[in-house]
Amino acid sequence: MKNFIKAICISTVLCIIFSMIPFSVQCKNLSQEVFRLHILANSDSETDQSLKLKVRDKVLDYTKSLYLNAENLNNAEQLTAENLQNIANIAQKEVYKNGYSYPVKAEIKHMYFNTRYYGSVTMPSGFYDALRITIGNGEGHNWWCVMYPSLCVGASTDYNALKEKTTEQEYEVLTSGSYEFKFKIVEYFENLCSLFS
Repeated sequence: MKNFIKAICISTVLCIIFSMIPFSVQCKNLSQEVFRLHILANSDSETDQSLKLKVRDKVLDYTKSLYLNAENLNNAEQLTAENLQNIANIAQKEVYKNGYSYPVKAEIKHMYFNTRYYGSVTMPSGFYDALRITIGNGEGHNWWCVMYPSLCVGASTDYNALKEKTTEQEYEVLTSGSYEFKFKIVEYFENLCSLFS
């Protein structure tokens, strides 16, 4: 009887794993199509957190027109790389304007993100390319969004651009809201994998 119960448990786990493979592949494909923004505040003080949001708004104001003609992730990243110093200067200027002397660092990184919810869109966990802006010590709570296609709060959220830049199945995954359990399993798996990378 114990062997029968073990066999049922193992079969159930294997069924769940194999049923998740197509969904996991769709989630991984999405990470190849979007470019994210990640801003680290100097600290968790109220003033530093407020400064982080001001920097965010200035960066998004600058980059929203930058990606208008971007056709894919590589194009968006290239435009970001070409304008990286301008982006850093805009962020630094905003820091100085608000009376702080924190240094600002802007870089393009490949990094892990947890599952995030942007209104009616769910962005699955995984490794994504991102513009990372670090203000001062970068020890405060961070803020992130999807820069390309634009899903950032503080900039216009363009769901039509998202639909144009993803496949029909990927768009369904992002916007249906019915995949929460699967997102959790994918996130758990991604977290496990990130420990080894």
